[in-house]
Amino acid sequence: MQEVNRARVMTVGSWVVNFAAQMYGMLTEPNMKDVHDANHYAFSPNPMFIGAFFTMQVVVQLTWISKLFRPKDGRKDDPTAYAEPAQLSYAPIYALGNICIAGWMIFWNNEMFVMSQALVTLNSLSQLYAVWVLLPPMTKDNVWTHLTAQTFAGIGILDLVDNGAVALRYPGPPTTAVQVITGLSFGLMALLTNPIFSACQLYNLVALYFGQSDVWGKSLAWMILATGIVVLFKMLTFRLPGKVAL
Repeated sequence: MQEVNRARVMTVGSWVVNFAAQMYGMLTEPNMKDVHDANHYAFSPNPMFIGAFFTMQVVVQLTWISKLFRPKDGRKDDPTAYAEPAQLSYAPIYALGNICIAGWMIFWNNEMFVMSQALVTLNSLSQLYAVWVLLPPMTKDNVWTHLTAQTFAGIGILDLVDNGAVALRYPGPPTTAVQVITGLSFGLMALLTNPIFSACQLYNLVALYFGQSDVWGKSLAWMILATGIVVLFKMLTFRLPGKVAL
């Protein structure tokens, strides 16, 4: 039970810190959107997509965290009834990610983009380690852990390129070489990964499309089409055995 209690403290505590930082970022002056609008570069997405994704993450993450407090089948005295192994393994990385993104928000709002880039890089690398190395294959028992981790890692890619372009003051449109690398990178991430992570990469491209224009926007549209075909195929062919419990 000690491991479960430790996971509860890490997940709830870090979630509260991150949520408070996001509220600070939205309510302070200048807010995060003001900073975004004043620093629009080659990989700046439409900020509304960030807000929509954050709202979805709140629902997914709170559902996932609640499983640390809700025993299966009413077995209140059984520690194994409160969390599956993947959830306990992922809890420290989840907490680290929340702290990184909370710190990112503080640095972003103060236009300290090198420091904010360091934190989003640490977050992205840790989340990718979790989804590509740490977590076992997705099953009906650990699907909520995968939803939490894969979406955290998925949006982390957008954070990485967005903040990176701002830190480097890299204007759009990118060079042809950078556009090709971007298309190949997003395409391979969609093709070779979990369907949830794949869908996140499609979402990232759509967010970028609505944040960019002209030639770069048209290139992103072709990337969306190609990646969308991959994601649709993966979603149609993916089967999760058993019934997923809320």
